[in-house]
Amino acid sequence: MATLTDWTVGLTRRRLLWALGGLSIAAIGGCGRSGSTGGGGRSQLVTSILSEPKTFNYAINEESPNIFGITYEGLVEEDPETGKVEPALAAGWEMSNNGQRIVVTLRSGLRWSDGAPLTADDVSFTFNEVFFNEAIPTGIRDVLRVGQSNALPQVKMLGPLQVEFSVPEPFAPFLRSLGVGILPAHRLRPTLKTKGTDGRPQFLTTWGVDTPPSQIVGNGPYRLKEYVTSQRLVFERNPHYWRKGPNNAPQPYIEEWVWQIVESQDTSLLQFRSGGLDSISVTADYFSLLKREEKRGNFTIYNAGPTLTTSFICFNLNKGQRDGKPLVDPVKSAWFNDLRFRQAVAHGIDRQTMIDSIFRGLGQLQHSPIASQSPYYLSPEQGLLTYGFNPERSRQLLTEAGFQNRNGELFDVAGNRVRFTLITNAGNKIREAMGAQIAQDLAKLGMKVDLQPIAFGSLVSKLSDSLDWECHLLGFTGGVEPHGGSNVWRVTGRLHAFNQTPDPGKQLVGQEFAPWELEIDRLYAQASQELDETKRRALYARTQQLTQQYLPFIHLITPYSLVAVRNTIQGLKVNALGGAFWNIHELRLDREA
Repeated sequence: MATLTDWTVGLTRRRLLWALGGLSIAAIGGCGRSGSTGGGGRSQLVTSILSEPKTFNYAINEESPNIFGITYEGLVEEDPETGKVEPALAAGWEMSNNGQRIVVTLRSGLRWSDGAPLTADDVSFTFNEVFFNEAIPTGIRDVLRVGQSNALPQVKMLGPLQVEFSVPEPFAPFLRSLGVGILPAHRLRPTLKTKGTDGRPQFLTTWGVDTPPSQIVGNGPYRLKEYVTSQRLVFERNPHYWRKGPNNAPQPYIEEWVWQIVESQDTSLLQFRSGGLDSISVTADYFSLLKREEKRGNFTIYNAGPTLTTSFICFNLNKGQRDGKPLVDPVKSAWFNDLRFRQAVAHGIDRQTMIDSIFRGLGQLQHSPIASQSPYYLSPEQGLLTYGFNPERSRQLLTEAGFQNRNGELFDVAGNRVRFTLITNAGNKIREAMGAQIAQDLAKLGMKVDLQPIAFGSLVSKLSDSLDWECHLLGFTGGVEPHGGSNVWRVTGRLHAFNQTPDPGKQLVGQEFAPWELEIDRLYAQASQELDETKRRALYARTQQLTQQYLPFIHLITPYSLVAVRNTIQGLKVNALGGAFWNIHELRLDREA
């Protein structure tokens, strides 16, 4: 499942390539001070995040940073080094010959972080009562749907430790789909049966960020111990976590993990350089400085190659109305929905200069929503349409669309000055710099772009709730299995950002879906059913051709995944897919290193 990211750093744990572990467990943020101890001599890792968490409710989360990569696990996981699907909460599974039935057997003795048994009832509850519940607005449901029928898998408890999953037709990502986090029935089932004053399940307001941490129950390596708004989150080792080291030693070995909330990347840099943080995401503007300080600061900078985080600008193409008022000014909506306008913008952005100046060469051009590491990626050499920097072509397209440039200012055919607001997340210097360059590049075409950095939480609310925005600069964090992007590309997907369908009860009047939009939806459904890998690659190749032809997202840059980590942290296996701390349960702190 794709997740909006504030692009703080690629620091994920056991990132599945598919759902809530690939396209849904998104980047967590920078990292912190190693070799330190908490109260009473507890080993403690200190890291940082750029913005506040929005919820502690796993099912309804749609953005990063979030806590769920270290507080929840699924039945299976994907090893970021080998790409193989491995057992997690599951001890193993048996799959039918036609691949449409999987019987999963849980590990014996599993427990929740509060000590309660974790059983097949929790698995059944998670899927049947939460993820498949239409009253729960969760993007997880989008990526569990099968084919054109949008059918959901059948989930049946066979015994205390055994669950059967079945689908009515072939479903290529079936096994990987079992990587979504399992939720505690004993804590959450009552909240589904109780309705709030608005008639909606109490579940939707359960485990918000104001919930006492002691009430939040998970099954991952850590559990939330403390949350101080605008200051920090403190996690402690889950005493009931299932993994054990040699001689039955409890894992994870690091007893506490502190996430400092540092809403400025400059401040994070200062804290890291002064020894207050164990690790930091290395942005391009910090690279040279930190590289010179590796030995003195006792840290190593790891380059894991291109990240799995996209970056793009996106225009609001939604033609719908709410309470009789259009979501987007009809004048601007006409611009945004004119393909020639979007193509002109794409040709008008100098992305190579963006790489050279803002990223200091530490990134590459991005042309596709599918990661270049994916076997389904279609490269420009294979025929993917690209938009090189070509201001003259931009002007031709704008003229064809009826726009006129008068003394350096662009007007539409009705005489309206072309001006719109570009929002992005405040505090992210790279994003703000990208937005500033985009505004400068488009000014050369006569457009007036008002760059407006806002808090990430407020930005997400605009995209998912009010739908009141014109253009945004953001990104998705994902993996290499394209089906995880179903919540972006299916027209009812929770992150179909450019033409978002609202939550139930907040219906729009007049929303339209373009033929190309519906075709991408159909292709994603068909690809999920296709078991022949050659044919499946061809289907995803066609989706990439359509996304580039019609430009719902104008893709920009894929940065390199760079992270600096103190040498006192032992056992790192850094890679782009898993990030720096994907194997957190195995890591140790060595104060003498």
